[in-house]
Amino acid sequence: MLENWQTTDIIAILAVVSSLSLLGYFSVKTLITSNSFQKGVNLYEAKDYQGAEAAFRKVISINSTNDVVRLLLGDILSQQGKVEEAKELFAQVIRRSPKNADAYLRLANILMQQNQEVEAKNNLIQAKDLLLKQRQPQRAEQINNLLTKISAKSS
Repeated sequence: MLENWQTTDIIAILAVVSSLSLLGYFSVKTLITSNSFQKGVNLYEAKDYQGAEAAFRKVISINSTNDVVRLLLGDILSQQGKVEEAKELFAQVIRRSPKNADAYLRLANILMQQNQEVEAKNNLIQAKDLLLKQRQPQRAEQINNLLTKISAKSS
């Protein structure tokens, strides 16, 4: 009986130690991610685009599912003239999160800069529709006004 009790205690202790180790690992990972993200934001605000790019790439390497960081990185790449790479990042976010209106807006912006009006309009319409579904009528109306101006300009 005493032997069974000790085995049970050892198993319980191992389970607790394993759980605490995992908790520690994820806590450190979260702290590093948070610090790198904040550093990236600070560098972006200071217009240190290369430093911000490095910080955001580090965040993505730790947490590959963070679409907000991908959008910010795309903005930075666009600022640096790396437009094709930015376009690809925005397209990745759309593929991963097809309900992310901000990705459509950012992609539309680049497409407009490249005089790809039809594709830009399609992305703006998609963003507008998503924003309406997400109960953001003010933002959707802003996009609708932009679409009206684009249509009037091309007429």
